[in-house]
Amino acid sequence: MASRRWLLLCLSFLLLPFSALPSKPSRGIRLELTHVDARGGDFTGADRVLRAAERSHRRVNGLLAAVTAPSSSTLLSGDGVGAEADAPTTAAAAASVHASTATYLVDLAIGTPPLPLTAVLDTGSDLIWTQCDAPCRRCFPQPTPLYAPARSATYANVSCASDLCEALPSARPPSRCSSEQGSCAYYYSYGDGTSTYGVLATEAFSFGSGAGAGTGTAVAHVLAFGCGTDNLGGTDNSSGLVGMGRGPLSLVSQLGATRFSYCFTPFNDTTTPSTLLLGSPASLSPAAKSTPFVPSPTGPRRRSSYYYLSLEGITVGDARLPIDPAVFRLTDSGRGGLIIDSGTTFTALEERAFVVLARALAARVALPVASGAHLGLGLCFAAPEGRGPEAVPVPRLVLHFDGADMELPRASVVVEDRRAGVACLGMVSARGMSVLGSMQQQNMHVLYDVEMGILSFEPARCDEL
Repeated sequence: MASRRWLLLCLSFLLLPFSALPSKPSRGIRLELTHVDARGGDFTGADRVLRAAERSHRRVNGLLAAVTAPSSSTLLSGDGVGAEADAPTTAAAAASVHASTATYLVDLAIGTPPLPLTAVLDTGSDLIWTQCDAPCRRCFPQPTPLYAPARSATYANVSCASDLCEALPSARPPSRCSSEQGSCAYYYSYGDGTSTYGVLATEAFSFGSGAGAGTGTAVAHVLAFGCGTDNLGGTDNSSGLVGMGRGPLSLVSQLGATRFSYCFTPFNDTTTPSTLLLGSPASLSPAAKSTPFVPSPTGPRRRSSYYYLSLEGITVGDARLPIDPAVFRLTDSGRGGLIIDSGTTFTALEERAFVVLARALAARVALPVASGAHLGLGLCFAAPEGRGPEAVPVPRLVLHFDGADMELPRASVVVEDRRAGVACLGMVSARGMSVLGSMQQQNMHVLYDVEMGILSFEPARCDEL
């Protein structure tokens, strides 16, 4: 039996494009993204707004914790209270990253034969990981069966001496390696208390239509991933996470893709899938606007995951707001700056900027301010008497980036609660950094040119892409 398994393993690796180093995919990959609320239950419009606000607050706390926490186990919870992660007693490569709260999910398959799984799409981290029955010491509920390495002919542990292990975002003295065959151990903790511990391994992943079914146009690649056998928390009705960040272990880096793009369907539409394109299919028209990514601060390698942009100011109506540019400046310590992110729904503005924006909007809308506590939002307006929230006027709002202006249409600025008769600014206040969320990117084709270090964008009908 052992010899037969070894033969299958060798044949599988010969048939798959395996490499421990990035290799460009032979063709592009197109994936459909599902909004998390489409699989989470029957939510009202107000429920979805509140869920999005809560996710956004937790997400920003986690993003900030990744660059400011004094240790890998001390993070910020959703309300800003310090919380200790329940780390395994076995030492491992540790990384404090952001909250695991999801906005978009992606379907793929792992192993030979392929096992379908659903994972969080995450532009703010690198590691690809899923829960593993190897066996699993602690696993949280997930919608698909646990992946079992013993049932796959293409699973292989990564050794501590490999470049892939070295790519984990902290130093690993030899004593931190697993005693089992010198395999590479990892530990990731997230800002909402979720954590995953296991070994770094390689496996065949299938993407595209037919993934997991052995049919269609699925494309297989062998990738390094985290095989988690001690996991706490949860990943929003999914089975793990697919990192799309700037580091070497992300899906983008391992595929050798020089570019990727996505197009998010409107916030109010949870049934129409959004689109993710990797490689050659990711392209925009000559009319697209572009702004350079800001280099990550030096220091811990975990900071290299984020896609920073230079936000230089905000215009409301025809007036540039009196916001000190230093409010959006990224410091060497990792505080400040603005990140573009797929996992944060509502854009988070540093508190000093949010206050100025809220005052400017209140002055121009000239309607009574209403409570948005039931929605988790800080600025809401009561609709004119006898009319719905769509009658609340919204002035022109423009985000000024280095070399590119992003003018937001009304649907990307406010969310509405028709039952309460209020329209609210779809942004939240934050301390320590700003994050451009997915609602403000809706119906916009956004391209990440990782080779040139440029972000481009243009309006689009994402349901027709």
